Amino acid sequence: MRQIGICVYGGASNHVDEVYLKTAYQIGEEIAKRNWTLVNGAGDTGMMGNAIRGAKATNGNTIGVAPFFFRQPGVLYQEGEETLYTRTMRERKAFMESLSSAFITTPGGIGTLEEFYEILTLKQLQQLDLPLILLNTNHYYDGLLKMMQDMTQAGFIDQSVYDLFKVCLTVEEAFEYLDQQLPVSPTK
Repeated sequence: MRQIGICVYGGASNHVDEVYLKTAYQIGEEIAKRNWTLVNGAGDTGMMGNAIRGAKATNGNTIGVAPFFFRQPGVLYQEGEETLYTRTMRERKAFMESLSSAFITTPGGIGTLEEFYEILTLKQLQQLDLPLILLNTNHYYDGLLKMMQDMTQAGFIDQSVYDLFKVCLTVEEAFEYLDQQLPVSPTK
């Protein structure tokens, strides 16, 4: 059976409310508890770094994917189990997708939105059929969801798109959903 990889998208900033960083850490822990592999952008800070720390604290497996130009002091998590390098950000996203069985989008900025919408678009075009979660911690994505509803009312997004992703308010809710969608991994 293929290793189950959970791709976690999220911002790289540490200058955010602590609730977001704790959420990322908890996601890493939950992935590790299930013997799944955390797949993310290999960053040392923000949501990425905290998810890695949570997975590692629970003896979990991690795979970080980063473009070569990120190899600068303080950018990449140095104690990651495995860091794979690409030439470009586009290659990075494709490689992360190829390693993943599901996707969790945590709070982040423009890069995180790009990642979420790329997976959502692939699902809409029936090029991908894997679980996609939008983790709406502290109602962070309420504005985004409102914008999407406005786009639906204007005729640019079909109502069926909302069936392609799951909005979860908590980490617990996200993993209850994933537990129903993914097979149990064998123990270590």
